[in-house]
Amino acid sequence: MTTNPQRYPQRVRNALRFRELTVLRVERPGVGFQRVVLGGEQLEGFSSRGFDDHTKVFFPQPGTSFVPPVVTDEGIVWGDGPRPASRDYTPLYDAGRHELLLDFYIHDGGVASQWALKAQVGDKLTIGGPRGSLVVPEDYAWQLYVCDESGMPALRRRLEGISQLAARPNVMAVVTIDNAAYQDYLAHLSGFDIQWVIGHNPQAVADKLAALAVPDEDYFIWLTGEGDAVKSLMGRFEGNGIDQQLVRAQAYWHKK
Repeated sequence: MTTNPQRYPQRVRNALRFRELTVLRVERPGVGFQRVVLGGEQLEGFSSRGFDDHTKVFFPQPGTSFVPPVVTDEGIVWGDGPRPASRDYTPLYDAGRHELLLDFYIHDGGVASQWALKAQVGDKLTIGGPRGSLVVPEDYAWQLYVCDESGMPALRRRLEGISQLAARPNVMAVVTIDNAAYQDYLAHLSGFDIQWVIGHNPQAVADKLAALAVPDEDYFIWLTGEGDAVKSLMGRFEGNGIDQQLVRAQAYWHKK
């Protein structure tokens, strides 16, 4: 049975724009995450309608400056000098305060997390996008979310949105983390079935998913994490009448 197409997630496009923003605050929303709060005049017009949107963040080498590129009718015009390293992050936009929050998972060797740990009020950071959003209805009757630390900011954004609904749907999340202490990042979200897998055990995640029965209609499935793990888990939701337009699978990172 196929869900009404009007209930499918819908893609919307944004005009690509690069913004140089200023660090307003640095916070710690959980043991494993560093939050950098950004603002500034260039944040005007920022739009992010999808809970798992991606904003590209640029990290120039210490002691160097980076002039944000300009978008023209002919394409993106980059300034002189080497392009800095960039990573994709989930934008957590607070429209009421007109602030952009980026939550960085802290881990060894991460250029982004190392920058976040050293960020100070007044520092500059250039972002690009999001170029578009996948707008997913929040009220599907049955919803499943699977992620590791890299997807937890998007999951947090999603669950915070769902928690505002008058009638809460049946939502389950399977989250695999390296350290049990990381659970505190989602501790403020009550009333959700969040099942934790400690130690990044792909088989343990697969076993939990194998025990689930996807309903015939009115469902949504979201799979993210390491590329090979996502590809392996995706097989569980192919065939058996599962509508692939209601399954979103994305690799958030790849093993080297």
